[in-house]
Amino acid sequence: MSRIGKMPIAIPDKVSIDVAEGNNVTVKGPKGTLQRKLPGQLNIKQEDGNIVIERPDDEKETRSLHGLTRSLLNNMVTGVTTGFEKKLEINGVGYRAAKNGKVLNLTLGYSHPVEMTDPEGVETAVEGNVITVSGIDKEKVGQYASQIREKRPPEPYKGKGIKYSDETIRRKVGKTGKK
Repeated sequence: MSRIGKMPIAIPDKVSIDVAEGNNVTVKGPKGTLQRKLPGQLNIKQEDGNIVIERPDDEKETRSLHGLTRSLLNNMVTGVTTGFEKKLEINGVGYRAAKNGKVLNLTLGYSHPVEMTDPEGVETAVEGNVITVSGIDKEKVGQYASQIREKRPPEPYKGKGIKYSDETIRRKVGKTGKK
């Protein structure tokens, strides 16, 4: 049995979960509504304020989808109750970010400013040299944070660039002159 897949998901107050035919799941909560089509091989049941995911057989594909389905459903429940957030730090002389409506303006040492528009369901906030990406869909938040980081990834010599706040950059020693 999958250790993650067999764990029940507790349904908090103010959250309603609707499982339609074909495992189309809709999760409604205080922060919003998420909808997703989950794999049809698995059975999603509501029991005593919990959601339990059961698999009908022990085929390799079904086993691999068991834990995945549970994690996706748990992320949906967490998203509509507390939401998700990623923090990015900008390091480097002259590197900065500014917010103008739904547009994130990045000055990253290129000959032109980089402008990124927030996707639907994701918000960004700029505070000093920290960009906070937040939303209810974990996948969209992570994807957009990754796209922002991609504009100027951190380099290993001086550490300049955009990095996640919990990321550590492996530093390299620079050149040494001949004597």
